Amino acid sequence: MNKPKIVERKAEAVKEASAVLYTATAAKKNALLRAIAGRLEKESTSILRQNEADLAAARAAGISAVLLDRLALNEKRISQMVAGVRDVISLPDPVGEVLDRQRRPNGLVIEKVRVPLGAVGIIYEARPNVTIDAAALCLKAGNAVLLKGGSEALKSNSALVAVVKRALRDVGLPAGCVEFIDTADRSAVAELIKLDKYIDIIIPRGSQTLIRFIQENSAVPVIAHGEGNCHVYVDGSANLRDAVEIVFNAKVQRPSVCNAAEKLLIDEKVAVRYLPRIAARLRKARVELRGDRKSRSIVADMLPATEEDWHKEYLDLVMAVKVVKGVDEAIAHINRYGSHHSDSIVTANKARGEKFLREVDSAAVYVNASTRFTDGFEFGLGAEIGISTQKLHARGPMGLAELTSTKFVVRGKGQVRK
Repeated sequence: MNKPKIVERKAEAVKEASAVLYTATAAKKNALLRAIAGRLEKESTSILRQNEADLAAARAAGISAVLLDRLALNEKRISQMVAGVRDVISLPDPVGEVLDRQRRPNGLVIEKVRVPLGAVGIIYEARPNVTIDAAALCLKAGNAVLLKGGSEALKSNSALVAVVKRALRDVGLPAGCVEFIDTADRSAVAELIKLDKYIDIIIPRGSQTLIRFIQENSAVPVIAHGEGNCHVYVDGSANLRDAVEIVFNAKVQRPSVCNAAEKLLIDEKVAVRYLPRIAARLRKARVELRGDRKSRSIVADMLPATEEDWHKEYLDLVMAVKVVKGVDEAIAHINRYGSHHSDSIVTANKARGEKFLREVDSAAVYVNASTRFTDGFEFGLGAEIGISTQKLHARGPMGLAELTSTKFVVRGKGQVRK
């Protein structure tokens, strides 16, 4: 069977399975998630063996240390996957939730009720934990899912999907509830996004090149997980000790993820006192700094920042620095160059903090906290399917509720429209 036909057959299987999941009880879905968690624990050795094969191939291909970290699994990360699945079990089932109810003057009772999206396609790169996060969330929300992971994690993802399929068999649900496109051929993505006959929504997670291609070519509606060109602005009133800790955490704690800070903006009132301190701390962690003219006049050995730097998501130990004239310039810079993901102000001035929250147009906006908190777990949503930077349907971390749609349920007693 040729590749386009294989992708179509898998999409068709997902569509058929979605009809079964649409009416599955919360108890049935939770039983499936318990089976997945149990099998992940029992089969961790074989999963890690396949992951090591992926890592060996990635090292041979010269992939960076940061990207290797995104790809790598270990016992701790398997345990985190298991904990994530069990956390989803504990969350309320969103399906069937009544969001609104009204009785019309003619006696009709109209309810707005959460329902599954249906058949979901998820396209992602590098991180095999997404396979389990995506499967667990989609299944709990009553959706079947077709997964297309990155070529770097092909063996890891295949092993994880095999675990999920065995769990589906254990509880008597169709194998098509979770399907995986097990090819490194990128043309499979082009095939998948044409299949609006079977797939109800596409959720891409990956590079801007990938996401832009999908948005421009998909026949299926897209919820984009945008890039994270995230900023921290250190205000003139900031507690500089706090500002050092927040910026260091936002950049260094895990630089390869989308909520890591890529840009540092500093009020000129504190730049001379603050910039040498944070530069020294970041350099100990091997962060490469690229500065504008003003910042390089304070810390001379930074590399020059270019116009391209202000737009760029590095996903690496690199940070660009700019000295600004206050909160208005910081907000203007973020709204012009940022990706509308996550941005933070460090300030002791409440009015400026509230101004920043009100005027920065991003999915998550912070006062006196690291951007690294933009995450489904940290926001109390459980595991997340991604972080949407668009404004239709969902914005910010996407948990269970964001993986549902709604329908109107109307109850009457013989009413007809006149």
